[in-house]
Amino acid sequence: MPQPLKIAYFGLPLGAYLLTRDGHRLDPCVLSPVEAPGRRRVRRLLENSVLDAGVLGKSELDAAVTCALSRARPNLLVSWFWTRLLPESWLTRCPNGGIGVHPSLLPRHRGPNPYFWAIDAGDETTGVTLHTLSLEYDRGAILSQQSVRIEERNAWQLARTLDRPSLELLREGVFAVARGSQRAGTSQDEAAATWAPDPCDDQLRIDWHWPSERILRRIRALAPVPGLALQVKGTPFFVVAARSSHRTIAALEPGEAGILANPAALVIRTADGTITVERATLEELDGSSEPKRLDGRELAELIESRWAERHER
Repeated sequence: MPQPLKIAYFGLPLGAYLLTRDGHRLDPCVLSPVEAPGRRRVRRLLENSVLDAGVLGKSELDAAVTCALSRARPNLLVSWFWTRLLPESWLTRCPNGGIGVHPSLLPRHRGPNPYFWAIDAGDETTGVTLHTLSLEYDRGAILSQQSVRIEERNAWQLARTLDRPSLELLREGVFAVARGSQRAGTSQDEAAATWAPDPCDDQLRIDWHWPSERILRRIRALAPVPGLALQVKGTPFFVVAARSSHRTIAALEPGEAGILANPAALVIRTADGTITVERATLEELDGSSEPKRLDGRELAELIESRWAERHER
């Protein structure tokens, strides 16, 4: 068994818990401001070594981390879903530098939302990359990678699928440092690099002259949040799941929607066929309630009933 390491940890509680269970000492343990389960358990486990970025302001957190690094003198800095760029002054405090895991096969899909881009681009596989931490996002040397087939997963499902292999690579990487067997890694090929920002503008929309397969990819890439924003017969909603359909209305043009009966369904024409909406969320315009989650039948019936009510007034 290799000698446990002193680690400066930055990220979600699950990574901190597993590294502690592996026998490593985490000090400081800096928790990401992202909401995630396990916060209270890690606080109980590590007590005074925890710094919570969800509670501390940036300047307060920076000062607390700098002080903790001087006091604890960790061997290695470890990042797992940390949301901010780590400064050079922190990385250089650790004799073994820093390592982290990114949920893509670097250098493809660097950036904050590789899930959207891997699905939307039509990649058959994606994966996770253990890499050294550098002064720029996701550009450190590649230490190891593990591939995963995307299949029909949406963005949330893909993110959850990648959690397990990313934690496996992270723990293996920490043990490699503890054994003194960490490799220098392989420099990333800049010619193959792509950037994966959060989707905006055109990435949030559909060209209904695309084929159904392309449209369904975009819907999966946006699901479940924010989903694809649509409006049919005056009812706005967000599509979070759809499928190719043999049910259709012959008179529809690409982008036009229709309601079918027995069972009720909302169908939309594409360049080469029809898709049926399977699940959607609906937000009241006045923000008076939580978003409603509807299956395809419920959505079609709601659209029809609201349309009928407006025309009866």
